[in-house]
Amino acid sequence: MASPQVTEAPEEGYERGLGSRQVQMIAIGGAIGVGLFLGAGANIAKAGPSLIVMYALAGVIIFFIMRALGELLLYRPVSGSFAEYSREFLGPFFGYFTAWTYWLMWVVIAMAELTAAAIYINYWFPAIPQWVTALVFLILLFGANLISVKLFGEIEFWFSMVKVTAIIGMIVIGLGVLTFGFSAAGDTAAVANLWQFDGFFPKGIGSSLMTLQGVMFAYLAVELVGVTAGESKNPEKTLPKAINTLPWRIALFYVGALTVILCVVKWTEFGPDVSPFVKAFAVIGIPAGAGIVNFVVLTAALSSCNSGMYSTGRMLRTLADNGEAPRVFRRLSASRTPALGIGVSVAFMGIGVVLNYIVPEKAFGYVTSVATAAGIWTWLMILISHILYRRGVEAGRLRASSFPAPGGSVCSYIAIAFLLLVTAMIAYDAEARVCLYVMAVWAVALAIGWAVLKARNPQVAERREPQLEKTG
Repeated sequence: MASPQVTEAPEEGYERGLGSRQVQMIAIGGAIGVGLFLGAGANIAKAGPSLIVMYALAGVIIFFIMRALGELLLYRPVSGSFAEYSREFLGPFFGYFTAWTYWLMWVVIAMAELTAAAIYINYWFPAIPQWVTALVFLILLFGANLISVKLFGEIEFWFSMVKVTAIIGMIVIGLGVLTFGFSAAGDTAAVANLWQFDGFFPKGIGSSLMTLQGVMFAYLAVELVGVTAGESKNPEKTLPKAINTLPWRIALFYVGALTVILCVVKWTEFGPDVSPFVKAFAVIGIPAGAGIVNFVVLTAALSSCNSGMYSTGRMLRTLADNGEAPRVFRRLSASRTPALGIGVSVAFMGIGVVLNYIVPEKAFGYVTSVATAAGIWTWLMILISHILYRRGVEAGRLRASSFPAPGGSVCSYIAIAFLLLVTAMIAYDAEARVCLYVMAVWAVALAIGWAVLKARNPQVAERREPQLEKTG
């Protein structure tokens, strides 16, 4: 029997313009975001050095999720990715729900990131009104996404390069302080800082577990590599390579960076409003350290917003292809990008700029928790689809993927249990649980929309098998 061939969905129409270099950096950038550069400060204050374990534990689960997604992607690489797999294995409603929820996640993230980017610019240019900066970034990134997928990939490549360079620089400098004791930080820097101040779990395991919401938010967008499947030049080679490098990326950028920072600066010096990187640079005494980190965090915010525009346009087109959004979203521009879908998504992101200008500061925390809840749903759909796919392969109904997940369905079950634990932690947290209320309202709205769609077009609710090449 010949080996299975990877085929894309017929007439998907996208340009396969993302090369290996760009897909690799998109995968790397998806694992590094504002959640690490800013959010880790608040989590260190809550959990102390044990936060390192939380990032490592969550990183293992993220790897399970991505290997499950990787197996599905090499079974059928399509731009709709996990929404398409939800539709195939769980039914049309779940595909519809997942695609719209992923769209919501990125719109909400972009709302927060645009405002954050404007605040970062105010660090250097306080006289420029915040809304003006946010609007300029919105327009520039919108234009880049309209021109071509190659330009999107190139911008994301360089944004990711800045983040990677900053983290590696922090690790190298921190190791130098620990090894050679240079700078003022050399007098107090020590590996013993990880347990010297009330132990490794200074506030108890319960407090450490409560940081999982923030930790998982930091990993949001790691699944974006799945959305690029329909536009990768050689998905059978680039996607497995991007996914298989995930463990060392997590070990280096999250576990490694936090370990070095917490050895250089004792955890009791961190607070919720201070970036761990800014604090570490300040303690070490690097000139313009705060400005350097501010630039890095700015690129992280713009990178996230750039990815949001890319993914929301593709999700709207996937929905339109299945009759679950206006058919006009199916159209591609001359550059073969879903321009109208991107434009509508950008309009909603623009509303977020206005809202963030007038709402209290807690709004940023609320939108990140909503994004986390939407992300958890997406990950659960990937895992459940993977389990059902494996059952189909074992029963002989579906062809085997050329990139099987290690451990088969077992790792997917473990990851599902972990995500349910995180959801329970969110429900327990009085401030964070507001996102569950928002998601409940969102679910009701989508259910009503689905009922209207079925009434107008009963074929929408019919399960349709994907058209794949048969192999002999």
